Amino acid sequence: MLSPFFLTPYLETGTDEAGRGCLAGPVTAAAVILSPDFQNNTLNDSKQLSEKAREKLRPIIEQECISFAVTHLEPLIIDEINILNASIKAMQESILKLDPKPLHIIVDGNSPFIPKGGIKNRGGKIFTDAEIEILNSIPNTSIIKGDSKFISIAAASVLAKTYRDEYMNTIHEEFPMYNWKQNKGYPTKEHREAIRIYGVTKYHRMTFRLLPEQLKLEI
Repeated sequence: MLSPFFLTPYLETGTDEAGRGCLAGPVTAAAVILSPDFQNNTLNDSKQLSEKAREKLRPIIEQECISFAVTHLEPLIIDEINILNASIKAMQESILKLDPKPLHIIVDGNSPFIPKGGIKNRGGKIFTDAEIEILNSIPNTSIIKGDSKFISIAAASVLAKTYRDEYMNTIHEEFPMYNWKQNKGYPTKEHREAIRIYGVTKYHRMTFRLLPEQLKLEI
């Protein structure tokens, strides 16, 4: 079983994102505060779990956690501030939705939760001074492969993945030719061939290399 906490068993939140490498759809982040006695032998990094296992875990996490939050940031915002900043911003927005507020944050990956230049207050929710103070005041630790090491990050990865998949299933009905219900917006051969045939939609990330022969736009 994964480690129950990194620094403190009380009000430590794990946060993670899903959809960072996709060509279409939002980047989705989740944050989860688990109780100190939460246990689940199945819970792991969402990428290591089947879709059926993730869907089974989602209500367990939601019902047994102290608090959870999920945030989608749309392609227009991703294109405006870039995918790394959008991923961090989505996690920051999720943290602010938690009640109670966490005492410590553990983040999947090696990117700092608060960038060196400070919080980028553009794209998505515009934070108030009070919200920025809250985000800056909470100690945080970034952990490489944290979703396979700590149970709260794994829980966040499952929620981020399942909520994003649900979103992609919904917009699939609007544009079924891209088969987002299956590929979830990732750069599969089928998805790229559909872009070649039908063009782009409002859900595509225009700063990404949508077709192999395209040059990626830098922002």
